[in-house]
Amino acid sequence: MTPLTSVLSDHPIDFAVRIRVLEALDAIEREHDVRVLFACESGSRGWGFASPDSDYDVRFVYVPRLPWYLTVEAGRDVIELPISDELDVSGWELRKALGLLHKSNPTLLEWLDSPVIYREHAAHRQALQALATDFFHPVRGRYHYLSMAKKNFRGYLQGETVRLKKYLYVLRPLLAVHWVDAGLGRPPMRFADLVAGTVNDPALLDEINALLKVKMAADEAKEGPRFARIHDFITQELNAAESVPAAAGRPDGEISGLDAFLFKLVTEDWTSSVQR
Repeated sequence: MTPLTSVLSDHPIDFAVRIRVLEALDAIEREHDVRVLFACESGSRGWGFASPDSDYDVRFVYVPRLPWYLTVEAGRDVIELPISDELDVSGWELRKALGLLHKSNPTLLEWLDSPVIYREHAAHRQALQALATDFFHPVRGRYHYLSMAKKNFRGYLQGETVRLKKYLYVLRPLLAVHWVDAGLGRPPMRFADLVAGTVNDPALLDEINALLKVKMAADEAKEGPRFARIHDFITQELNAAESVPAAAGRPDGEISGLDAFLFKLVTEDWTSSVQR
């Protein structure tokens, strides 16, 4: 059997759901008098291993008009819609997002790297991506992903029968840790890209692909027996990750660049085009 060199990956976005997302974003702009800078898919449909019944996790960054920033009491900086069927829509105000970017928030960095974009002001998203590169902090990123991997492993993968999707919720952050430790910079959002850059054992690749095949065909609650090779790999990597020193390095970005970006977007003409 020829060993695999890559793993399954797909980003299924139903056309009807995409229309619903765009309509929801339009309604948010009207109701809250804000401008959506970009909106993306943040969950398993963005990572590339969605189940047929996976939610659509729509996340966006928005900017209110100037008067919102000129009040003594800070306004609410999150917009969240009630979850409707499989649609989960929420977003962060730009100043909040930039503050999190300054702290190298991995969730926001993943949004900016999402392969599924519903709407965007292309130039603004590209500028945010450039800032994200400047502000990526390997120590903080490593800690975030390692904590996530340990929490999911201890919480969901200790029995002989396990919820299979949880293997991917451990593997993905664990491979992100490996990516950082290898000095490769900011980990990619797509699981397939993480695997391609960190896994070279053909037998392990085969088993990961077998897991993905099950995950992408079954519902989210699917349970089954352990995947032995993956389980052993996770155990070994978690133990090894505890003893590896955190990657050195300081982000290159200066907060003045974030301030300038915020000022530009808050004060600019809102008639600039948006790609939908």
